[in-house]
Order: sequence, then C-alpha cells, then structure tokens
Amino acid sequence: MLFLLAAIFVGIVYRWISLERLQRFAPAEIKATPAPEPTPTRPPVITGKPDTAKLFNGITVHATVETPAGTDATSERVDPESYVLNLKLQARLPSPNKTIEELAKVSPQLPRLLPGLAAMIAPDAVSPLFAELYNTKVKVLRENLVRLDLLLSRHNFYDCQTVLRLQHPQSHRKALLLQADMDVDADGSDADRVPIGNGAPTNFKPSTSYRWPKKTAAPNPYLPATEERLKRAEDEFALKTTAAERKRELRNAITQLRAEVTTLKKYSFLIGATDPYIVIPGAFTPGRDAAKTGDYALAVFGNTLYPAIVGDIGPNDKVGEASLRIAKEINVQSTPYNRPVNDLKVTYLVFAGTADRPFGPPDLEKLQARCEALVNEIGGATVPLHHWENIIPPPPTPTPTPTPTPTVTATPMVVPTSTSSPALSLSTSPSASPSAAFAFPVASPGASEIPSPTPATSPAP
Repeated sequence: MLFLLAAIFVGIVYRWISLERLQRFAPAEIKATPAPEPTPTRPPVITGKPDTAKLFNGITVHATVETPAGTDATSERVDPESYVLNLKLQARLPSPNKTIEELAKVSPQLPRLLPGLAAMIAPDAVSPLFAELYNTKVKVLRENLVRLDLLLSRHNFYDCQTVLRLQHPQSHRKALLLQADMDVDADGSDADRVPIGNGAPTNFKPSTSYRWPKKTAAPNPYLPATEERLKRAEDEFALKTTAAERKRELRNAITQLRAEVTTLKKYSFLIGATDPYIVIPGAFTPGRDAAKTGDYALAVFGNTLYPAIVGDIGPNDKVGEASLRIAKEINVQSTPYNRPVNDLKVTYLVFAGTADRPFGPPDLEKLQARCEALVNEIGGATVPLHHWENIIPPPPTPTPTPTPTPTVTATPMVVPTSTSSPALSLSTSPSASPSAAFAFPVASPGASEIPSPTPATSPAP
C-alpha cells in the first residue's frame, strides 16, 4: 500500500513539473489581423463569339475560335491542318478627290490661295500614280501579313487623299498635286556648311537624293561612325566562327557600307533641319507624271505657301513628308518623331521637269524667285510666298595677321655697334585659305563688326 501511494505521489509531482516547464518556454500568443483571402483568378473563357481589339498600328481585329469535331488527340497532334490560324485582312481602298470642290473640303483655303487651280483640273485629272500607290500598299500588306508588327498602320495606309496631274490652259505649265499629311524628314548632312552633326535620330540617313560634289576638304561629320560600322562588319566577317548565314548578311551590309563611305567622302547633301524640301515616293519618279529630284515645289498648309524643292525620295508605299525645316515652320513642336500635321490637310504642288542642273548648295533667294515665277505661270497666288531666312551661321572670317611695324620712339638714336642686340626676326604667318562659296547668300560681317587692324601712327622722332 505504501509503495502504491508513493508511486501516485511521484506521478502527480512529475505531471506538475511538466506543465510548469511547458508554460515557461511556450511562445506568447500573437493576435494578428487575418489577411484577406486572395480572390482566385479565373482563366479567360474561350468562346466562339467575336472579340474586337485594336493593335498598336490601328488595325481592328475580329477574332473567332472554331472547334469542329476531330479524331483522337494523337492523330490531331501530328496533322498540321488540325490547329490553324486563318488571317484575312480587309482594307477598303479609298477613292481620290477629283474636283476643286473636293479639294476644298480638305483644304478650304486652297481655291482662294491659288485661284488658277480650278482651270487646271481636267475631268481625267486623277493620275495613275494614285492607283499605283495603293497597289503598292496592298502588295506590302500581302507580303507582311504574317508579321503583324510590320503591317502598315492605319495612318500610313490612308496617308494620301489624291494625286492629280494638272496643266494650265494658257501657259501649259504642268504640275503634280498631292493631298496628304506631313511626316518629318531629318536626313542629310553637309560638312561644307555645317561641319558638326546635330545628332542622329532613329532611321537617320546622312545622305539625301539631292546631292552635289563637295566644295571643301572638310570631312562629313557622320563619316567616322559609318567607317566604324564598316570595320566591325568586316572584322566579324573575317572570324572563322561566323556562321554561313550570318556571313551572307554581313557581305550585303559591307557592300552597302562601303558605298555609303564613298558617297559621304565625295558628296554634300541637303540638311533636313536647315533646308526646305519635300519627299516623294520612289514610285512617283518614273513614268509620264514623274516628279524628279530637284524639281521646284510648294507645300501649302493653312494660309501659307512654302517654297521647296524635291530633296529626297522615300519609300514606294508612303506619301506626305517634308524636311524638319518646313515642319518646324508649321509647328514649332515638330521633331523627327512628332509630325506637324496629322490630317490629310497639306497640299504638295510639284512642278515636274523644273530641276536645275547641275545640282549645288541650295540658294534660298533663287528658290524664292523660281517658285514665284512658276506660281505666276499657273495663275498666281493671292498671298506672298513664305520667305525663307538662312539659319546657318556664316563661316568664321579668319582675322588677317598684321605685319609687325617697328615702333619709333622719341629717344635719341643709338648707333648700332658690334655689341648691340641683333635685329628682330619677323616670322611670316601662312596666309589664310580662301573661304568656301556658300549657297545661302548672307551678308558677311561688316567692317564695324570686325575692324581691320591698321598700324598705329608713330610719333616723329
């Protein structure tokens, strides 16, 4: 009995000690605010109903999913026709404006600015270039249909309102009229006039279709970068580890870069930021209604007629582009990435066959006079043409080095002896090289700005 009571007592004591230890080392209870349970996300349900979306390029997409019955999954997995995406792009072709009234709906001021246009529009004035332009657009769409990122945007597909061939009944002066928007061309370089490049935006080209032989030995500011790209391509082509397909790409690139280097060394070009010119599609250069590089032109927007020349040839499938100089005159916010006119409200009038050869640096005064004469041949304008000012600073005029003249003082004359100082040696500075003849006629700094150095009058001894 005593042994049993002792065992019970020991068990009670052990139980009490265990509970005390458990409470001492147990962590304190933390009462936290329960986090809200996340709402489960459901996968999108694919149905056969049309789904409309808009791509970045403005193309409206109608998508449907069809699920006809098939065979077993193993067979369908190896059948290429079991899982098919059919692409069908529908693009309505626009009709061109044909009458002066239709032109005025887009540009209301046009009939008033150029009153002779109405008489120049014949019943068959629509140029075949309009149909050819949109045929080219459709061809590009078909070629890039499986690459949605390469498809023409809605903006670029509908970028031309009309193309008309005009002829004045009295003077017989011909012109090609286009109504479009205005994108920005910032291409071109000319070290003879602007020796320092002003940056290279995306898709920048240092050359334009309008070019002429260089006048000075000043290197093109974009030549070093082009030569560096050529060197990198040649070095990669020479590597034994370069794959054959990559070598084919490099071979074409090397050929183009070598031609570009030669061109930059030999020619000067228009500068988009300083020269007023327009761009026409490559498809508009051949044929009966062709417009050529160097032809005089007008860009008409609002109440202003801007004299210009055809300075560059663009892609075959896009219309409506002018130099950054014209774009900034229309809208100061224009940049290579920000067009001045988004709607089809710009009229381009190209006087075909008027280019002056040989080409040379642009002369703004001559441009003004020639465009005014051509406008008079089509009935004149009711407002003066915009006058372009030269914004290229003139080259610095080298300061001639004056010939040092010994200063005569009133001190008694010292008869030189054998111990006298030797005569002063006068070093002759090399004469300054003649400055280049620049195209923009601007007045050189006057004598009041840079006075000619004259020897000081010495007092008589």
